[in-house]
Amino acid sequence: MTDLADLTATELLSGYSTGAFSPVEATRAALERIERKDPAVNAFVRVDAEDALAHAAESQERWLKREPAGLLDGVPVSVKDILLQRGGPTLRGSLTVRAEGQPWDEDAPSVGRLREHGAVFLGKTTTPEFAWKGVTDSPRHGVTGNPYDPRRTAGGSSGGSAAAVALGAGPLSLGTDGGGSVRIPASFCGIFALKPTYGRVPHYPASPFGTLAHVGPMTRDALDAALLMDVITGQDWRDWSQLEQVRGSFRDGIDSGVAGLHIAYSPSLGGQVPVNPHVAEAVRHAVERLAALGAHVEETDPDFAEPVEAFHTLWFSGAARVVQHLGAEQRELLDPGLREIVEQGAGYSALDYLAAVDVRMALGQKMGRFHSRYDLLVTPTLPITAFEAGVEVPKGSGHHRWTGWTPFTYPFNLTQQPAASVPCGADPDGLPIGVQLVGARHADALVLRAAHALYADGAASITPPGGN
Repeated sequence: MTDLADLTATELLSGYSTGAFSPVEATRAALERIERKDPAVNAFVRVDAEDALAHAAESQERWLKREPAGLLDGVPVSVKDILLQRGGPTLRGSLTVRAEGQPWDEDAPSVGRLREHGAVFLGKTTTPEFAWKGVTDSPRHGVTGNPYDPRRTAGGSSGGSAAAVALGAGPLSLGTDGGGSVRIPASFCGIFALKPTYGRVPHYPASPFGTLAHVGPMTRDALDAALLMDVITGQDWRDWSQLEQVRGSFRDGIDSGVAGLHIAYSPSLGGQVPVNPHVAEAVRHAVERLAALGAHVEETDPDFAEPVEAFHTLWFSGAARVVQHLGAEQRELLDPGLREIVEQGAGYSALDYLAAVDVRMALGQKMGRFHSRYDLLVTPTLPITAFEAGVEVPKGSGHHRWTGWTPFTYPFNLTQQPAASVPCGADPDGLPIGVQLVGARHADALVLRAAHALYADGAASITPPGGN
């Protein structure tokens, strides 16, 4: 018998509609999975089982009356502890944030939309302090491990959300992506994640990292992500940079396949990135499947130099802004790595910042021109699989910051393009590998469609963590 904790949101909703099982049963299954599996992984900073079951019971009554509240009524979900959620504190992984100093009475736009559509909140998931890096550990909540091997990292900064979905602690989670922060942990944890076009999902309060930070779905598959996008993309006046509401559904045409699409495949960004051979093989196989499904695939590169210094200028300046209000004593409580980039960020001038913006604009123009020829760009999500938990960079890698091992992800935060990570296999140790699909700005539905084609073909399947 299938464990309800292993079903997708789409499958849960289908079961609710037929009466095969109930929201209460699904919520209990997710809570049982958290109780049994999370102590080894540390995906959650807070779980409210009593509240979740109470809301699941309310949902169950609505389904019995055939009156669901919305698109996600009764589906267990989790939320990264960067996004505001009414009824509890948002601690952001930091010892400098006081729970008692928060009103707890406001939802972030995406969280509010989940609530309107009847989702059942399981709890808040772990994040590195203020979501500053590509792995998940913090002074406040410790280290988050990988469900496939808790000694390895789950990635970050949405590592808790990725681990929760992989564990079976709800099929849906909300994360934030500042430089690959939903795609990195999705690749390491064997799930699906989409970084939408910037502004597609309203974001409030505004991120101190500015227009690099996106809110995105983390799910079991692309169809669930399309469903979640239908919910969280509603407009909200609190976000001054939001895009116009999309007409129709992100699920419209998602079964259309990839036949006829022009896809650029860049295995190493023109030789700039050394890629683990197992990763390279798995990604190439996924690309071959896209070609077999009718896409026109060409091995080529977008031909841009690594923009890491510009990204650092923008990102580190944002980090300095995050902690600007803290005194010297409070700063001693910060993650040591965060203190380092804060000091560097505070040293940039306005001219340095504007020079980085110039690099960003030039890269955006280059990618705009590139997508006039190609519908999608395909790369590895990451050049490696999950490494030791509790460190920012793999030991012996020579990298100093997390951007050193994420060269395929952060450039597309600079350009604000939609990008997804799709699981496409595993290395000999059973650690997941992800393939990244990048679309032109506003082509979110096309990215979801191509990802769904890989799932429908079976090319995106991966064995769940053992013992679920």
